[in-house]
Order: sequence, then structure tokens, then C-alpha cells
Amino acid sequence: MMDSWRLLDTGVRTAAENMALDESMLEARGQGLAPNTLRFLQFSPPAVLVGYHQSIEQEIRTDFCLRQGIDVNRRITGGGAIFFDESQLGWEIVAGTDALAALGGRPLLFKKLSEGVVCGLRRLGVAASFRPRNDVEVAGRKISGTGGTEGEGAFLFQGTLLLDFDVDTMLRALRVPVEKLVDKEVCSLRERVTWLSRELGHLPPLHKIKEAIWRGFEEVLGVSLVAGGLSPAEERLLREKLPLFASKEWVEQVSSPSRQEVLRSVVKAPGGLVRVALVVDTSLSRIRAAIVTGDFFAYPRRAILDLEAALKDAPAEGETVRAIVDRFFRTQDVYVPGVEAAHFQQAIGEALARSSYGRWGLDGDEASAIFTVGRGLAEMPRCSVLLLPYCAKPLDCAFRHEDGCTQCGLCEIGDAYRLAADKGLKAVSITNYERLQETLARCREDGVEAFIGTCCEAFYAKHRPDFEEAGLPGVLVDIDSATCYDLGQDGLAYKGRFERQTYLRLGLLRKVVQALADRRGESFGGKIRPYDAAVDDA
Repeated sequence: MMDSWRLLDTGVRTAAENMALDESMLEARGQGLAPNTLRFLQFSPPAVLVGYHQSIEQEIRTDFCLRQGIDVNRRITGGGAIFFDESQLGWEIVAGTDALAALGGRPLLFKKLSEGVVCGLRRLGVAASFRPRNDVEVAGRKISGTGGTEGEGAFLFQGTLLLDFDVDTMLRALRVPVEKLVDKEVCSLRERVTWLSRELGHLPPLHKIKEAIWRGFEEVLGVSLVAGGLSPAEERLLREKLPLFASKEWVEQVSSPSRQEVLRSVVKAPGGLVRVALVVDTSLSRIRAAIVTGDFFAYPRRAILDLEAALKDAPAEGETVRAIVDRFFRTQDVYVPGVEAAHFQQAIGEALARSSYGRWGLDGDEASAIFTVGRGLAEMPRCSVLLLPYCAKPLDCAFRHEDGCTQCGLCEIGDAYRLAADKGLKAVSITNYERLQETLARCREDGVEAFIGTCCEAFYAKHRPDFEEAGLPGVLVDIDSATCYDLGQDGLAYKGRFERQTYLRLGLLRKVVQALADRRGESFGGKIRPYDAAVDDA
């Protein structure tokens, strides 16, 4: 005879009520005072919920939530912070631990219970599937995340099903560092999730969605679900527990000094640029999220999404990440023309290496604006030459297309020349690409150990092999403005004819010069030979 479980729909409630109900139902089931249950839940007002072990100040933009009337609360389950409004449907299983054996035991619990949602979505016409560790996806995009906890004699397993999702509000309510992500990366984050109305082209009535899900669970669990209400024990426990779950004591109980950083890198492969942005939890040394973009092609289309999923929550450690990427490309049917696993390993490894830049007083944003040539920052020799771009000089500057600077105070180049003089570096204005090559060759001949320069990321990505072929280690600091590549004028810039003014990241440049100019030995003292006027490239 088929077992009967309770089908419980608790409707729309506040975050505090829903969290208190989770605890009450888990306790009542453990005491044998409530049956095994599939519960549906919703939230009003909207809410952000941190995982049990998370810090509110680290995960949530509380000022934004207060202005928007968004509740903030804490789950009894672990995992990451989530945003929950009425356009999402919560579901959860509360059952006795004696049911674990029938579900395949704890190792298979996530997959087995997620299959209930997978089966339900397929009933609605959505080709969903389970994605390890704990997501339900559609064509590589997450549509339901899951998590759980265990009490005395019972367990709770829960998830959220995205119906018609407000992505922008989620990004602003959670402390996802979107302000440090470029537009393409934000769009990439949006592409990592999907919702029911998007997949179907319409949103079915809520009761139809619920019916499909509970029918899916009946099929997977092999049980009959019978509608019912809260038991007297659950009602009593809810009344007793609600004041705690509505209190600051519960919501703000975890405080953490850790912070979250975005670390970037870019690597040029034969098949295109590979760009990586890693959201790293520095306290736990974990990759919270990986965003891999670029102008390469990948088959199947979801391959990069699967790679990102494999990296999520991985230790932020080079050898471990290299092993994850290697295993992914060995075991998955993935083809990325002109881009090998080694290119992804290199890009991810270089992004992670930036996490060590804090020893020089650099935050994640600053670290991601530094590019190295030949050696890592920690192994870089003393730098004695500062290479500066002509395009940072005003258009009407008499020295825009020549080496030198009068330090008139009308641009940041003069400040950079003074910085170089203070630290014993030789400042050189680079007036075109050929002059850059000549300068690097001359520096190497004159015994210069390493250089510091400034350029945009696009220039570095394109010409990194040329820098490395020149055989002189160096550090390049990103430009803080629209560049010739942004404007599609890199051909003119190559010849020294780019007619826009760019701007230096002078504060960051000072930090780099301070760190690398005094590493060892005496100041350069002008050993480098003088350079001729700019070559006429008309």
C-alpha cells in the first residue's frame, strides 16, 4: 500500500513566519507530532534570506532593503543568500530520518528530492534536469536552488522555484558586487538563471504549477500526497518561536569581518579572449561565483555555464582549481575551438593570484587593474623605468607626440614624471607602438631589470605575447577611461594618432611604484640612454 504524506500550502507569509514555521515543522516531525510533508510557501513583503552561517552585513545591502520595504531574515539551513518575492514559489520536504534510506541515503538526497521538481517542471513542458551539487536547471540556467538541514529525528530539504523573476532587484538587494562588474559581466550573471514564464512564454496559473510539482514529488517519492493543515503541535510551536525569528537576536546573530572581492584576468588564446571574474570570499578562501566570458565559441552552448557551476564554492587555491578545470574538460563533451583547458586554467589562476596583492595595500578592484609580464608581482625585480602613454597628454600639448614633459600641471603625466623623479625612475613617453618596442629593447640592453607602465586591458591582452617576447619583466597599470579600443580606433593608436585624451589611475600607479621601485639596489640614476624624438609615422 502506498504511503500517504501531507500536502501543506501555508500561503503568503512574512519572512519571520516562514522561518519560524521551518523550525516548528522540523521539531514537530522529529517528535512524531506531524507527518512527512511537502510544503509550498511564499513571501510578502519580499525578503532576502541569508544562510544560517552567514553575516548580514557581508551578504545583504540592508540600506537598500530598508528603503524598498524588503524583509531581512535568516534561514535555519545553510547555503548562500537568496532574494524571495511573490513571483517565486518555495517548496520543501520535512520528513523523518527513517525516510532517508528509501531516498538513497544522505549522499543521494539532493539529487533524489530535486528530481521531484524536475519531474514537475517536465509536466509543465519545461526540459529541466538536476545539476550537481544542488541546482535544478534548464539548458544550463538555474531555475531552482536547494538546501537543507537535519534535526533530532527529522530532516528539512527546501528550494525556490523562479516563476517570473526580478533580477535587478535581486542584484541590488544582495551584496553581489555588481558595481565592480562591467556591463557584460552583469548581463552574464543574468544569463545564469532563468524562470518559468521565460521558458514557457507565459506563466501558468499558480495552482497548476503547484499541482505539477506535487504530482512530480508523488511520482519520485512513490507516495500519495493528501492536503492538510498544520498540526496542533506545529501551531503551538509557531506561536512560541515567532518572537525569536522576528528579533534582531536571530537575524543579526552572525557577524563576520570577512569581505568579498572581485578578481579579474584576461588571457588571449588562438580562439579568442578568455575573461574571468571571480567573486571570492576572502575569509573562507572560497570562490563564491565564477563568471567566464570572451569572444570564443563553445559547444554545447551551456559548456561555460557548467564550468562555472563546477567552480562554485571551490577552494580559492591554484592547484585545486587547475584540477577542477582539467577534470571538467576530460569528462565532459566540450569543444571550444582554439581554446584549451590550459587557457582557462591560466586565466582563473591569474585571477586567484591577485588575492595576494593585499600585502601591498591593494584591494580586489586595484589588483584586477594590474597586469604583469614575465613574472608575478611577488617575483618582480626592482623596476627602474616608468613608461607612460602619449594619449594621456592633452591634445594641444606640445609634447603629445614627443618624449618628455614640462610638468605644467595640466595633466596627470606631469604628476607621473614627478613620481618617477622622486623614486629614481626614468620616465619615458611612449608615442607609438614601434617606439614601445624600441624602448623595451633599449632597456634590456642597458641592464634594466624590470619596468612599470600604463596601458588599457585590451592593449595588454592583444600585445601580451609581444611584451613577453621582448624579454623584460614588467607591471602595467590599467587606464581609467575610454580607450582607443573602446572607440574602435586602435589602428590610429598603433601609429600614435589617437585623438582623444585618456587618464591614468594615478593613485594605483603610486602604490605600484612605491612597491617596486625600492625593492633592492640603488636608484636608477639615469643610466638609460636618451631617446630621439618620435619617429615620423605619417
